[in-house]
Amino acid sequence: METTTAAKLKLLREHLASAREPAGAAGVAKRAAKGIPSPRERIDMLLDAGSFLEIGALVKQPGATDALYGDGVVTGRGTVDGRPVVVIAHDQTVFGGSVGEMFGRKVARAMDFAADVGCPFIAINDSGGARVQDAVTSLAWYAAMSRRQLRLSGVVPQVSVMLGKCAAGAVYSPINTDVLIATESAHMFVTGPEIIRETTGEEVTLDELGGAYNQAQNGNIHHVAADERAAFDWARAYLSYLPSNCFEQVPVVNPGLEPEITDTDRELDSIIPDSDRAGYDMYDVLVRIFDDGEFHEVGDGAARNMITGFARVDGRSVGVVANQPLVSSGAIDARASDKAAHFIRLCDGFGIPLIFVVDTPGVLPGVEEEKIGVIKRGGRFFYAVVEATVPIVTVVVRKAYGGGYAVMGCKQLGGDVNLAWPTARIAVMGGEAAVSLTQRRQLAAVPDEDRPALRQQMIDFYNATVATPWVAAERGYIDAVIQPADTRLEIRKALHLLRDKTARHDPRKHHLMPL
Repeated sequence: METTTAAKLKLLREHLASAREPAGAAGVAKRAAKGIPSPRERIDMLLDAGSFLEIGALVKQPGATDALYGDGVVTGRGTVDGRPVVVIAHDQTVFGGSVGEMFGRKVARAMDFAADVGCPFIAINDSGGARVQDAVTSLAWYAAMSRRQLRLSGVVPQVSVMLGKCAAGAVYSPINTDVLIATESAHMFVTGPEIIRETTGEEVTLDELGGAYNQAQNGNIHHVAADERAAFDWARAYLSYLPSNCFEQVPVVNPGLEPEITDTDRELDSIIPDSDRAGYDMYDVLVRIFDDGEFHEVGDGAARNMITGFARVDGRSVGVVANQPLVSSGAIDARASDKAAHFIRLCDGFGIPLIFVVDTPGVLPGVEEEKIGVIKRGGRFFYAVVEATVPIVTVVVRKAYGGGYAVMGCKQLGGDVNLAWPTARIAVMGGEAAVSLTQRRQLAAVPDEDRPALRQQMIDFYNATVATPWVAAERGYIDAVIQPADTRLEIRKALHLLRDKTARHDPRKHHLMPL
């Protein structure tokens, strides 16, 4: 055996080369056939150029004749926009990226490091799940990794990028991270179509079962990207709105821009239609009330009647929760409640102020909604708002009826600064429903030919005297009725006022939200 330094360096280079492509030419051919990058190429797409420092490249299963370097996962550290992150990436060419003992040890160590240092943890997922031949060892390490998510949750941002076909255990860890991004070609499911066919007799296609767009509609994926590059770009943009951990502040980007009212601001004065029945696009409002017209949406594939995402006010990150009048008139249903509750808790966990932009007729009624738990899931939405301790600024732009008024950041639920446009309608219900409920006898007492005109008079009277922002302002439930053009600067003033807000809940182990 060679004992010279030169020989040892040669051996090191051989080991590192083998570790870079553990499956050799066969692995390279497998990736080429699938048209996918290597795990290290994927990491390079995500991180700042040249910043990746791999850890555990020479790890493999001791005593196993078929052991390969890396054991199916690449782990290490790097930076995104100059800020440290920990990243792991599954290697499809090594045991299908499945979880074995050394795989589990590497990922667990990476998660511990992210918690110790206080930096985001990013998982690039392309795995078949548990390694069948490792039996209970694989399951044990899945559990060990899952338990570590508790230590990370709400302390550092956790991001999952879903690529390829991920099944069983390979979907449970990602679903417990803060956000889950997938490419259009990705699939995720607990069990595949073949096993479903064998066990239940159901026939289902791969796309129907676990296609990215279907899972996004189900609320399991927060963003579907066109390809891997777009997925990593979205992840980088997402992290730019968050602090590295819950003890730090978010990065400040270009503060002090446009300190006066602009022509874009003035467009808000005519954006709300004169008719209550006419729709408009809430995105047209959002791009005018935040810095640079930027809005980074989270959860755009599900419950589109509710909009959630990040923006900046005077250079600082805010979380936005808004109703979309073009979808179900902006009514709040069970899925929208889940979407909003998750996002509110995400923002509150990392100290990001919340901006509610309100135009909703209330909670969506219906038998199907009751079946799928609109009461309980709406209760989670309420709970998330009540539990939040970050600054909350609410802007009512049009309808704020019933439970929709309450849960969308009303003052009684925890709103710090509540503003309304003159176009706001704040009431228990809309004019049509109120007249039908309270004036039934009076309408029945008049001749049929006079009834429509009288009904419209009653609706107009209700809208002019009851469903207005003035009643709420008189009672102090609204802090100010503002001109729409002033909204961007009023939000900026409010958040500056609330910048040092601190609030703590009474000591207890945890709250009991409706689950």
